[in-house]
Amino acid sequence: MSSASPPRASSTLRSHLASLRRLTLRDRQLLDWLAEHYLLSTAQITQALFPSPRTARLRLKTLHDFGALERFADITTGTNQHLYALGPVGLLVAPTQWNDPDRPQSRPLRSSAERTARIAASRTLRHLLGTNQFFVDLLAHARAHPDAHLQRWWSEQHATASWTLAGIRPDGHGVWTAQGRTVGFFLEHDNGTEPLGTVLGKLRAYSRLAAVGPRYPVLLRVPGPVREAHLLDALTDIPTPMPVATSTHDRHPAVAAWLLAADPSRRRALHELPSDHGPDDPPINPHRYQPTDGRPTA
Repeated sequence: MSSASPPRASSTLRSHLASLRRLTLRDRQLLDWLAEHYLLSTAQITQALFPSPRTARLRLKTLHDFGALERFADITTGTNQHLYALGPVGLLVAPTQWNDPDRPQSRPLRSSAERTARIAASRTLRHLLGTNQFFVDLLAHARAHPDAHLQRWWSEQHATASWTLAGIRPDGHGVWTAQGRTVGFFLEHDNGTEPLGTVLGKLRAYSRLAAVGPRYPVLLRVPGPVREAHLLDALTDIPTPMPVATSTHDRHPAVAAWLLAADPSRRRALHELPSDHGPDDPPINPHRYQPTDGRPTA
């Protein structure tokens, strides 16, 4: 009597495991980003990782075909480019706790398709893409400048969980090195949909964090110069223990884009902003940045 055929789920798992050998180091970097940051567009992936759009499209199609990626059309810009998220093979390589951009405490996933559906239906889809574009611009700059590196790129949920006692909710957190200086920062990506009072109110939590932890600049990135000017006017009456800097969406974040609220006389590059990693005291400042080469941090 012949033995029963293996269940379909078991056969699918074996197929996915067999696909792992097809992944390159670049593929795995992309999957790690998608595990943390939900999605990236074709253009963003090309900018961050590939030498040309054609090379990117061919590789992304291959990754999609064997289940490393899920994809759907970008409905936020009208370009109809693909937006990519983790596929079933991707979830094996880069399992994630970030399953729903709108409901961080949502129930566990049943599949990568369910995770992708949650992302595609998110009310924050445009905001996610704008936030991720900021960091992609830094990654692309680092590819062209050997002295520059994005040392840390944390999502909103990662940063919020790490500094939960302070109550901060940045759209992203990063550590950037260029020209021998390393600067941590918190990003507030503003699409102009909130009153300025709401934006300014977020600074209270960062002030609480600066009292015991890192005193990183808070980057307020707004749609255009009029909103930036109004924001800077409002900031003149709000002293803060951490630096606050403003810029607009059309300015590249790595170069001279930032006006310090305390001294808006000239625009500064990101690596020129004042930054303090905070006390080297793990109980008080457990997420203090430590460079991988063992050098001390300021």
